[in-house]
Amino acid sequence: MKKAAEDCRTPRRFASTQTQRISEGLGARQSSTAFPHDEAKRSRPNMLYPLTFKPIFKERVWGGRNIEKLFGKPLPPNIPIGESWEISDRPDDESVIANGPLSGQDLHWLMQQHGKEVLGWDGTERFPLLVKILDAQEKLSLQVHPPPGVAKRLGGEAKTEMWYIVHAEPGAELYVGLKAGVTREEFERRINDGTVAESFHRIAVKAGDAMFLPSGRVHAIGGGIVIFEIQQNSDTTYRVFDWNRVGLDGKPRALHVKESLASINFNDIEPSLIQSKYSRNPTIKIRFLIDDPLFRVDAVQVKRGQRYHLRIPAAQIIAILKGRLLVKYEEHELLLKAGDFALLPASIQRVSLLAQTQVEYLQTQVGRANN
Repeated sequence: MKKAAEDCRTPRRFASTQTQRISEGLGARQSSTAFPHDEAKRSRPNMLYPLTFKPIFKERVWGGRNIEKLFGKPLPPNIPIGESWEISDRPDDESVIANGPLSGQDLHWLMQQHGKEVLGWDGTERFPLLVKILDAQEKLSLQVHPPPGVAKRLGGEAKTEMWYIVHAEPGAELYVGLKAGVTREEFERRINDGTVAESFHRIAVKAGDAMFLPSGRVHAIGGGIVIFEIQQNSDTTYRVFDWNRVGLDGKPRALHVKESLASINFNDIEPSLIQSKYSRNPTIKIRFLIDDPLFRVDAVQVKRGQRYHLRIPAAQIIAILKGRLLVKYEEHELLLKAGDFALLPASIQRVSLLAQTQVEYLQTQVGRANN
């Protein structure tokens, strides 16, 4: 079996256009006191603007308190929080808008009333991505998300995702794909004798590392890792093995061995971390992470004091890793700090940005494959 190819799906054609788009407006605008009055006039009123949402916290047996420690989010007391759903349009977990005139409305309402304005196209009832912060105080279960064909057959939902490592303790590692030489037969045997973790490829990680996980890639997050996760709007997970631990209710958590075996890509051998590097631009550096039909993701570093514009051909999500970024659209201003996420609807077309400090963020564009 062939070793899996590197998972950095960013062709050169996209790299050049993205660099031009994100750095538009650089040069003369170095003042740190006020934005230039050069916003384009809109041909019709637009009620949308850059949006933030109230996080939805999820108690998890493997969770901790790092979401509060690292980002200042006020967690419920005395329970392990493993996930903060920052932008979600899941049934019963619909993010509530936290800023501006639409404050109090939820994301599903927004999609029902203004879906085309949000995405840039029609045809999607729910927002197609789910964006989270994960705090893995302990390692997660060994698991897989089904590919589209398998998901349809099993009554689940496909899920492709990307992880960006925000924090990692010394010795932290990911479990991704299979070791060279592992066959389906050996994998099944190890499930039965409790040694299936020995079949997984392990990768040591540090802050700034990124991993792409197409549906069908078996995986787990090791303990001591905090991640920004960009994924399809899906909550289907099939557990292969859960380290013989019990859940929050004191009972063993359910495994899904049959479904997992149907979903795992057994030709996915020893995949690597995304290998891209930052550009050498002295003021705005861009690292191209993923160019997938479902979503594009870049990491961006901006020098303090830089002012620039971001064009928005489709819905964008800004996720702040470090520093402070001021976002301005018409009369709306939004100050984002580490751990904050903002949705930029397609209809606003362009925003002005100011790096109040040295700032680092992820920029995600929703892909049309979600249509």
